[in-house]
Amino acid sequence: MARITGFGGIFFKAKDPKALAAWYRDTLGIAIESYGAALLRYDAPGHPEFVVWNPFAEGTDYFAPSTREFMINFAVDDIDAMVAALEAKGVTVLGRQDESYGRFAWIMDPEGTKIELWQAEA
Repeated sequence: MARITGFGGIFFKAKDPKALAAWYRDTLGIAIESYGAALLRYDAPGHPEFVVWNPFAEGTDYFAPSTREFMINFAVDDIDAMVAALEAKGVTVLGRQDESYGRFAWIMDPEGTKIELWQAEA
């Protein structure tokens, strides 16, 4: 039987796709291809060995203050350096949390999507 081997991409609507892509490029350092997408490699140095897929209950407040139906989680190699760089760019960090399975920080993109930054526990 055929099986799923991983995520092939995340696709969503944006009010201004070009401006939003530029924000992700300029703020988070994501390399954006000429056609507007980013190619994030599983085998990039420091990438966790897995990607999480997890539906949340409809009434969850975990995505707050966003009202979007999804949240984007990006793996990072140094949460402290990432947070410092974001704050230096004037980005508000909504919170931080350390767990046994990793360290987290949250921000919002310009269109109201909550972004979770995650440094996996080594």
